[in-house]
Amino acid sequence: MAKRLDGTPKKDGFRMPGEFEKHKQCWMIWPERTDNWQMGAKPAQKAFVQVAEAISKFEPVTMAVSRRQYSNAREKLPAHIRVVEISSNDAWMRDSGATFVKNDRTGEVRGVDWEFNAWGGLVDGLYFPWDQDDKVAQKMCEIESVDTYRTNGFVLEGGSIHVDGEGTCIVTEACLLHESRNPHMTKEEIENQLKEYLNLEKIIWLPEGICLDETNEHVDNILHYIAPGKVVLAWTEDKNDPQYNMSAEAYEVLSNTTDAKGRKLEIFKLHIPTEILITSEEADGVDAVDGTLPRQEGDRQAASYANFYIANGAVILPVFNDEKFDKLAIETLQKALPDRKIVPIYAREIILGGGNIHCITQQQPE
Repeated sequence: MAKRLDGTPKKDGFRMPGEFEKHKQCWMIWPERTDNWQMGAKPAQKAFVQVAEAISKFEPVTMAVSRRQYSNAREKLPAHIRVVEISSNDAWMRDSGATFVKNDRTGEVRGVDWEFNAWGGLVDGLYFPWDQDDKVAQKMCEIESVDTYRTNGFVLEGGSIHVDGEGTCIVTEACLLHESRNPHMTKEEIENQLKEYLNLEKIIWLPEGICLDETNEHVDNILHYIAPGKVVLAWTEDKNDPQYNMSAEAYEVLSNTTDAKGRKLEIFKLHIPTEILITSEEADGVDAVDGTLPRQEGDRQAASYANFYIANGAVILPVFNDEKFDKLAIETLQKALPDRKIVPIYAREIILGGGNIHCITQQQPE
């Protein structure tokens, strides 16, 4: 039986591993909101099936699905992918689900259940309500019989942090210092909270993330840790693109810092795709509902190749039918991660819903 724990992971000897470390399984959430996903979410569901199938060739996958969509998801997903019934408000598992932490001495795995407010609560949240999303972490940990730490009064999304598993975390000021997250806390207090719940020694703050990212610029869309001391950074050579200065500032920070172990970071630049704009058909295919951010024709999407998923032995890479930059992204990642297979997945339908490949890794107990 899973328990709620006092204390913190750091005090108890638990750390958050890097995504590149070995996984027990991957968790996802099934998309269904018709006010976020076009055409009744059917194209998005097809894309999520493709992502889940790709990941399942390298590690087990569990798909969390609502009661009303359970039969549909079970029918569309292959039998070897586990489907469990968990209510949610939308499909962004990396943000609303548990962050798993591990004790290297005992092998025990626990979960961190961050408070979730739909990327901004009543200030600039993307939908209301978000009460079911805020319960996802506890429910998945109950299913896995994993004890949890709950951070009541501290809001965080999993996509707003990237760790190296050795004491360093990279975040963006644009997100973590935004008025809609933890306005009652100073930067130092936020740092201390992260250090306690992820077992960290150093936080590296990037100023911004990806242009027009409606999560207030999560770090996972601009940067990805691929090994201790090695990061992939979203980049553009187009000085007229608003992303140019945002990525250049991030590169400046990363180039002039060291991690918790005193290492200089090796940085792989990963060029962003050609600008992706919502079409009139895509905008019209989404239901208009009060309390939800509308989709408008011509809106630029926060598309990035950096928001990939590292599976056991593979990289599941979002691509966008971009003849030039898809190929470059595959080549760049294969050079950066020569021992992993690069598996491209067409991700336009996923970014139209406001995000990218969204999974949580659960570590293997020992």
